Amino acid sequence: MRKSRFTEAQIIGMIKEQEAGMPTAEVCRRHGLSPATFYKLKSKYGGMEVSEAARLKALEDENAKLKRLLADTMLDNVVLKELLGMEAVSPPSVRGKGRP
Repeated sequence: MRKSRFTEAQIIGMIKEQEAGMPTAEVCRRHGLSPATFYKLKSKYGGMEVSEAARLKALEDENAKLKRLLADTMLDNVVLKELLGMEAVSPPSVRGKGRP
């Protein structure tokens, strides 16, 4: 994923400028971004403070790390099953005792 050239604090500052009454086109021109990018950032960071945005970033990083760990573990599990020849073997059916 491409890294943003703006920090969370800068993004929140841009959003606050627009919310304070500056036209969106002017905010975009001053900071060198397209209106589409501005609205995308506003949908993600709108209504947040800088500390909340930092917490969101930390949670996103942790979530990505956990997803990678899960994928690695699942891949290891598949490889081990193939090595041991355990291709999804179902248990044998159980017959009742004393029946012919």
